[in-house]
Amino acid sequence: MTSTARVDHYVDPVIKPVPIDSLRPTQITVGRKEVEDKRKRWKAQGIRKEMSYVKDHMIPVIVGPKGNYYILDHHHLSLALHEEGVEKVFVTVRANYSKLDRRAFWFVLDNLNLMHPFDENGVRQSYDAIPKRITGLVDDPYRSLAGSLRRAGGYAKSDAPYVEFLWADFLRRRITRRQIETDFGGALDRALQLARSEESNYLPGWAGPEEG
Repeated sequence: MTSTARVDHYVDPVIKPVPIDSLRPTQITVGRKEVEDKRKRWKAQGIRKEMSYVKDHMIPVIVGPKGNYYILDHHHLSLALHEEGVEKVFVTVRANYSKLDRRAFWFVLDNLNLMHPFDENGVRQSYDAIPKRITGLVDDPYRSLAGSLRRAGGYAKSDAPYVEFLWADFLRRRITRRQIETDFGGALDRALQLARSEESNYLPGWAGPEEG
C-alpha cells in the first residue's frame, strides 16, 4: 500500500524500535522489483546515514489481536530493510484494535479499506491467505510495473488507498506477464500509452491524454 486510508483513532508514535520480523502484513503481495529498488537506495545511504534513514521512514501500523503490529504502509520498504539485515524499525501506531478478536479485526480492516487480500493473479483470497510475516509476501510483477509507471509520470500520486494495486489490476488485463518478465522496458512503454488513454480515466491519479 502506498497511500494509507485515513484512520481517526490516532495514537502517539511508538518511540522505541520494533523488530521487523514481528511486523505483520495487511496484504499478500509486493512488487519484487520495487523491493530491489529500495534495497539499492538503502545501500546508497552509507553506514553513517542508515539510522537516520530508519528514523525518517517510520512504519505506520495498527495494533491488532495479541498486541501484534500490522503494517498499513511501507511493505516494500520493510521487506527491503529486512533483507538488508536491518533488525528493527520505528513504527507509528495509527489505531489500537487489540481488543478485537481475529475475525472481527480483519473484518474492520477490510471495511475500512486498510487491507488488500488479493493474490499475485489479482484474485481475492480469504483473510487466512495474508502472510503472518513480511518474508511471506508474494511477488506480483504487475505491482512493480505500476510503481515504475507512476515514477515515469504515467499517473499522479494520489491519497486514495492501494492506488498502485488498482493500476496493477488495470495493466494485468492488457499486458502479458511474459512481456514484463522478458522486456520490462517495453512493458513500461506500453503501460505509459495505456495510462494516457481514455481506458484508464477511472483510475486515481489519471493524468489525461498526452498533449501534442
